[in-house]
Amino acid sequence: MRKLIFSISFGLLICLCANAQTRNILGKWKTFNSHTGEVRSIVEIFQKNGKLYGKVLRIMDKEDRDNLCTECEGDDKNQKIEGLVLMKDFVKDGEEYVDGTITNPNDGKIYRSKVWIDENDPNILNVRGYIGFFFKTMEWERMTE
Repeated sequence: MRKLIFSISFGLLICLCANAQTRNILGKWKTFNSHTGEVRSIVEIFQKNGKLYGKVLRIMDKEDRDNLCTECEGDDKNQKIEGLVLMKDFVKDGEEYVDGTITNPNDGKIYRSKVWIDENDPNILNVRGYIGFFFKTMEWERMTE
């Protein structure tokens, strides 16, 4: 009986750990062109000083890899988009990360933003940017290695 209880407990622990890993927002995510559905870039989400950030690791179109963020402001101005930290200062609030910003490198605009793992698919990250009361939500897909 003890072995059975131990086995069940161990099995539940393994399942909980696996679920926690799939719900982990850290890692590499594919972004998509909203018009064509093609993978546009790979963004790595990482944590620093208790906050979440996202860096463009790879731009898929070779011709765009050397593009600069000419419309960005401050330290990001005229920096290569590939390698740029475009998601900044997100803090955890329950199952979401909120109060962060995301920069659109095409026009340099900075949007208030929040991100969260989709409740139905742990391999989908919802990325929502706000302008006033209006918002747009994009879905990013987890990279599997």
